[in-house]
Amino acid sequence: MQKKYQIGVRKFGLINWVGFYNLYVKEVYRFFNVWIQTLFSPLISSLLFLSVLSLAIGNDRGDVLGFPFISFLAPGLIAMSIIQQSFSHSSSSFMIGKIQGIIIDTLLAPLSAAEVTLAIILAAVTRSVIITIISILVFSLIIDLHIYSVLYIFIFAFLGSFILGALGIIAGLWAEKFDHMATVTNFIITPLSFLSGVFYSVDRLPVFFKSISQINPFFYMIDGFRYGFLGTSDGSINFGIAYLTILSIIMWFISYYLFKIGYKIKS
Repeated sequence: MQKKYQIGVRKFGLINWVGFYNLYVKEVYRFFNVWIQTLFSPLISSLLFLSVLSLAIGNDRGDVLGFPFISFLAPGLIAMSIIQQSFSHSSSSFMIGKIQGIIIDTLLAPLSAAEVTLAIILAAVTRSVIITIISILVFSLIIDLHIYSVLYIFIFAFLGSFILGALGIIAGLWAEKFDHMATVTNFIITPLSFLSGVFYSVDRLPVFFKSISQINPFFYMIDGFRYGFLGTSDGSINFGIAYLTILSIIMWFISYYLFKIGYKIKS
């Protein structure tokens, strides 16, 4: 009897694929359960920006990168939306888990730090990709939305949302209350988003400010994403891919390390 019910060590191999998949699915269900807030709300915000700016500035004020202003603006708004929502997903996942005390379930699960962080980041990427698809379909009904390369749209949507998903984990681990999270959003995410060429071409900036903008990783996320629609860009697409790929690895490693040492989640 003792031998029959003896507790042993379950071996998952190098990766616990079952646990990884279930954590990913759980995170996907989490944003689907409140789809009006997580999927529909970003679309409404983008449409409001598009409507207000197109009415205020007008679509006949000259071309931007050789395209009408509204055609230039739409991809940038979609990119800004998926960047912000990716950060929101992963940061809220940890923040809510800490406040409600359910983070212990993740800590005690037979999952490594790499599996936990990657599952949550990929769920954030999934949310961003769904928002991208929905936004493209809706925008196509309103404006003449050009699509130059689906591949580049996916690459930059993936890299951008992956980086912001990792940053969201870092912020979620660091923040102790929602005021801290609002500080990151208001003083880092929103300013970098608005100053990354969403509403304008950086070619119109003075040389000094143009140089500063081209250091901003958000610029390459949005510029590369827009390139997938228009086929033209403000910066180097190849450099942007390399830059964002390196940054995504760095940001993921930081989030992995902080979770592994239990930064602000283990006493």
